[in-house]
This record gives sequence, structure tokens and C-alpha cells, in this order.
Amino acid sequence: MSDNEIRVRDIVLTFLENNQGEYISGEKIASNVGVSRNAVWKAIKQLQTQGHKIHSSTNKGYCLDRSSDVLSKQSIEKHLNTNVFDIEVVKSVSSTNTILRQRAEQGEKEGTVLIAEEQTHGRGRLGRDFFSPINTGIYMSIILRPSIPAEKSVMITTCAAVAVAEAIEEIAKKEAKIKWVNDIFCGDKKVCGILTEAALAVESGTLAYAVLGIGINVFPPENSFPSEIENIADSVFDNCDTTENFRSILIARVLENFWKYYGDIENRPHFEQYKRRSMVLSNKINVISGKNTYEAFALDLDENFNLIIMLPDGEIKHLNSGEVSVRRK
Repeated sequence: MSDNEIRVRDIVLTFLENNQGEYISGEKIASNVGVSRNAVWKAIKQLQTQGHKIHSSTNKGYCLDRSSDVLSKQSIEKHLNTNVFDIEVVKSVSSTNTILRQRAEQGEKEGTVLIAEEQTHGRGRLGRDFFSPINTGIYMSIILRPSIPAEKSVMITTCAAVAVAEAIEEIAKKEAKIKWVNDIFCGDKKVCGILTEAALAVESGTLAYAVLGIGINVFPPENSFPSEIENIADSVFDNCDTTENFRSILIARVLENFWKYYGDIENRPHFEQYKRRSMVLSNKINVISGKNTYEAFALDLDENFNLIIMLPDGEIKHLNSGEVSVRRK
């Protein structure tokens, strides 16, 4: 496919996305795009091959079905109220975080967003894999260049956690809780994981860049979750039977919510929202640190989002790393 054909295809898709659910004549599209009707027809065929649900009618023209759920730059940007992001959507990658870390090292600008329909080697915290099946989830990473000390990089993760929770509550009308420090739960199962990876600028002691990765299980995977996570993982929506492109809408809301907090990140504008949604505070927990696991009680968060815990003997500790789980009563 030539560069010009790609350009025409993308412009036609933008036009269809902006008129989703409505029939538009090929002549009108051609006139607005500035190409021939035959070029429009070829672009439509290319888009249909990619999975876009586009209906055609001799008397009406072309219509992008409202249920079309193929992620694209166009399907996301039409729901955004900001132009600070440079969005790229791909079918499949090893890991969006891995790709963007390479680009960040090469100087790629802040606000670059890479979104994949599938990850073949999705990555979570502590070296774990992140299950990333095709067509049912959101797998995206963002390049950031904040002027903050390395020890405050947790602010990025916590900003993202609040942003995702707010988006889920707005779009899915479900309560979203945060498990310290980076997981989002609906009910008692995980629907989202967040991974922030950063590089240090040695001379200044601040971050040279950070890559924020967000993985959301939006719909149930076709063949269910793998046996090792089926009892702890869930999806935001119960099924894929929807007439709305919820993945694109969720991405737009997450990006906007995150940017709202990120602009003032050092002042922790998201602190109270994060704390209010915590599922561990005021609960008995298990703390996993390396190969050791011990019991504690989650008291509070300090100003740096460290988890304040009390051990059985009354000792108070501030956790800045590790993993916790709520003990079942």
C-alpha cells in the first residue's frame, strides 16, 4: 500500500468516525476528503478488511456501524478534548512498554501513546507476564518526561490508578477500587494493572523519562482467562454485546483524567481520590517482600504514597515497595 493510499484511508476513516452511525454518500466523502469516489471505495475496502464494520448501500452510501470496536487513532481522538497526545494504534506488539522505552531512549517526545490490540509478551510488575489477548482489552503505554526526583516516580503510577478508576466508574457505572500500589479491582477481582518504568538523569537526580503502561481487561477474553489467573482476574464489562465503542471511550477518558492530575503531579492533586478508593486501608493484609510473607494491618498512606502498616507486635512501618493482599475475614 502506497503512502498516499494510507493517507486517504486514514482521512476516510476520520470522516466516518466523526459521522458514526450515519450513512454518508461516496460523493460527499470524496468531496470532503478531496479524492475520487474510486479512491474512497478502495479505502472503504481496506478498512473493511481491517475489521471496521462499514455498511454500504447503493442509494445511501457508507456507514460506520456504532458497534464497530476496532481501535484506531481516529476512534479515540474523536472522544478526546485535548491534543497533547500523539496516538499510534497497532495490531500486535511484544510489549507496548518495551517499544516505547526504546523510543524514549531515542528522544521521542512526551505524550507519545502506543496502543496495541494484542501483546505477545505483555509485562506486569515483578517480572510477571500480563495476559493481553486480542480485541478484548486495552494495552497502552505513554512516554512522560516529568521533572521530578526518581523517588517520586510512584506519583505517576498513583495518578494513573485514579485516572483508570474514574474512567471505569464513569463509563461502566461500576465501583473501582485500588489495591496498593498499582492494581484496579471491580468487586474482588483485578481488571487493570499498571507498570511504570523510568530512567534516571544522573546529573540532576530527576527522571530522564518514564514509560507508563496500562493494561485493562475490558471484555471477557474469547477463551476465558488462563487457569492460573481465572480466580483473580475479571473484565470491566460482562460481555462484548454492546453498541458502543467502549474501549476507545475508556482510553480517551483515562488519558484525559491522567493528564488532569499529571500537570500538577508534585502537589499530589490525586491523593485524596487515591486514598478514598483504597481497598487495603483499615484491613488486615499479607505483605509479600521477596521470599517472605508476613501479616500486618494497613493504617494509612503517608504523603509519598507509602503504605503505613502496623505489625502484630505494634511496630509501625512505612512500605515503599513490595506487594500486599487483603486477608479474607
